[in-house]
Amino acid sequence: MAMRLRTILFTLALLAMVSITVSGFYYVFSLRESEMEVARRRAVVHTEIIRNQLEGFLSENLRPVRALAGLPEVQRALAVPDPGSIAQANYILDLFRDALDVDVVYLLDRHGLTIASSNRNFPDSFVGENFAFRPYFREAMQGNPSKYLALGMTSHKRGAYYSHPVFAEDVDDPQGVVVIKAPISLMEKNIIQSSSDGITLLAGPYGVIFSSNQPGWLFGSLNPLSSREVEALRQSRQFGDGPWPWVGLAALDQDRLEDHRSHRRYYMHSRELESYPGWRVIHLQDLQQTGESVFQPLVRTTGLLVLAICALAGAAVYHLYRKARAEIMRRQRVERELRQSEERYRTLYHHTPAMLHSIDPEGRLVSVSDYWCEALGYRAEEVIGHHLAEFLAPQSRPDLLDRNQPLFFRTGLLRDVSYSFVKKSGEVVEVLLSAIAERDAQGGIVRSLAVLLDITQRNRMERELRRAQEQLSQYSKDLERQVAERTREVTSFLAYTPAVVYLKDRQGRYLLVNSRFSDLLGQGQDQVRGRCDAEIFPPDLARQFQDNDGQVLASGQPRQFEEVIEQSDGPHVYLSSKFPVQDEDGTAAAIWSVSLDITELKRAQESLRRLSGMILASQEKERTAIARELHDELGQVLTALRMDAVWLQRWLEGRDQDQAARRAQAMCQLIDRTITEVRSIATRLRPAVLDDLGLVDALEWHTSDFEKRTGVRVRFSHQDVPELKGLAAISTYRVAQEALTNVARHARASRVEVTLVARQGWLELRVADDGRGFSPTGTGENGGAGVGWGLAGMRERAGLLGGHLSIDSTPGRGTTLVLRLPLSAEEGDKP
Repeated sequence: MAMRLRTILFTLALLAMVSITVSGFYYVFSLRESEMEVARRRAVVHTEIIRNQLEGFLSENLRPVRALAGLPEVQRALAVPDPGSIAQANYILDLFRDALDVDVVYLLDRHGLTIASSNRNFPDSFVGENFAFRPYFREAMQGNPSKYLALGMTSHKRGAYYSHPVFAEDVDDPQGVVVIKAPISLMEKNIIQSSSDGITLLAGPYGVIFSSNQPGWLFGSLNPLSSREVEALRQSRQFGDGPWPWVGLAALDQDRLEDHRSHRRYYMHSRELESYPGWRVIHLQDLQQTGESVFQPLVRTTGLLVLAICALAGAAVYHLYRKARAEIMRRQRVERELRQSEERYRTLYHHTPAMLHSIDPEGRLVSVSDYWCEALGYRAEEVIGHHLAEFLAPQSRPDLLDRNQPLFFRTGLLRDVSYSFVKKSGEVVEVLLSAIAERDAQGGIVRSLAVLLDITQRNRMERELRRAQEQLSQYSKDLERQVAERTREVTSFLAYTPAVVYLKDRQGRYLLVNSRFSDLLGQGQDQVRGRCDAEIFPPDLARQFQDNDGQVLASGQPRQFEEVIEQSDGPHVYLSSKFPVQDEDGTAAAIWSVSLDITELKRAQESLRRLSGMILASQEKERTAIARELHDELGQVLTALRMDAVWLQRWLEGRDQDQAARRAQAMCQLIDRTITEVRSIATRLRPAVLDDLGLVDALEWHTSDFEKRTGVRVRFSHQDVPELKGLAAISTYRVAQEALTNVARHARASRVEVTLVARQGWLELRVADDGRGFSPTGTGENGGAGVGWGLAGMRERAGLLGGHLSIDSTPGRGTTLVLRLPLSAEEGDKP
């Protein structure tokens, strides 16, 4: 019985052991299939997340490059590539580079040559480089914006290229291409290399690996390349000059690959980038790691099974318990890794510098990123469960409810949809929304993943740009109207002015003449235009015009000339005002001339000059006659009267008439003073020393007499003055006399310097005082030399002799009067 019981127990134990063993094997293989399914799902989810993030990252510069292509500074640099327009374009490119935080922004002309670049000052400058071979250039020159991933030929840096054609106004064909090159380092670090669960690749045409968290695989190929494919890659230069070695992956079936070098096997899942045809995101899940987590316990179980066959069923059960416990711990480890992966996804979701949200099929928000909450001013708990339309501006809600939301849950995709969100503060934020769908196992859409870009500032800039363009257009119309008005006015002036008006270029060729010019010469504008003076006028007259025009062009300043032109009734004098027309560099490029016939005015001036000369000569004769009469007649009478007064004084003193004698003595003194004053008046009217000894002695006597009469110190000096008589000497003396008189009356000076010098055919008289000065433009009694009839008389005397008189005075700093006469005037009329 005991034997039977032992047999039954042994049999039961053996059956239990076999059952447990079979169950264990079935459980292990079930776990293996479950693990493979988990690995597949994780690879699919990971690939989708990476692909969506790459799609968002690689499309973020499409809008900026289109805005950049529409700027007038960029268009102007292509239309007129001068240094000024290139500098403005470089400034705009620098602004976009700094604002977008990209590698480089550059401008290509229609031949692919780089004419402006934000890296122009760096060793790897693109300026002068030709990128006509790049597909993004060829596509943009067809009128289409383009995106491109490649290795830079100049910088040797990987980047994402965004190009857009640049059109000129009223021109259908592109005039050039503007390109933004963004670095992929941030994308690679935050998206590709952040994946620690398996191997993530970004592969381009022919399977060349452009980015990977396996550094050794960079620019390797997923498949062995044929010579034709290698040549095609070299021709495209998209991934440098090669080589592109095979990384050793070979396909086992549709979803599995084997590395021939390490003999590791991988589960592969790939998705194409919709916006970059030919590019794929590939995720490789290491099957060996997955298998080890399943088969290592199996090996231990098999060993325990061999021991269990030789041991009691209880030991087998115990070891199966250990296996179950190990499996539980492994599951816990797998779950922990899955939670860590979800945490990384959540961290990326909340810390991406873009507004992210998800809605369910009813349009209710199920998740929002931290940046979304920060941008709109809400807390997450305030928005979760609410309909998305509640946060839109009224004008955007119909687009969401009636069109975009049904369209999305039907197609699973939205791109670049404009919405206006209302922040918690009430401020409106304009965004650009793109969304993809998350589907369940049956393919149904369960929620969205939307990325929102804040374009408020960009739209504001675009509106400001449109407003500026409208203002510029209005300004251009106003300017055209003003130009038309000025043109009519100038045309009327040229047609009806009595002046002779012409315009010449720098070579002296006539560009424009008015009707008065044509009447004067008897030649119309068509006959004169393009000809020079030597072809129209006599040699002397042509030389006169050329010399005067040459002075204006050389100095770059307006000038006036008196030009004599022979006409049918004799020579005519024209006062010509000539002024240059300057170009952008400030160089005189042409010359205008306006000439008025002043022949009659010159004749009147000459008659007036003669009359003034006669008047001054007559005045000097009258002064001489009066001085002679005062000296000879009145002086003799006063002398006789003094003699009688002296006799009377003595007679009265002899008869003790003291009071009468004193009165007679007073009469004598009065008579003496009168005689002295009469002599002084006669001398001032016509000093005899001027006629007897000349101008220098006369001025020396007059300054000494002035110092005695006024107490003002006077210093007189002269140098190389020839013997002068006649009108030049008289005029110089009279000017000095009038200047000193004004000093005594108005200047309140303590010192005066009078200088007379002769140099280079001119006589120069200078009278300078240290008085209170005056403003030469004013009138009154504040001047050293005065401003009034005395100054007019001095200028008239200077003008009669062909000289000129100038006054330099500043209030509080004294006055300087300078008279300059030609020495030839001494030979002119004499009084």
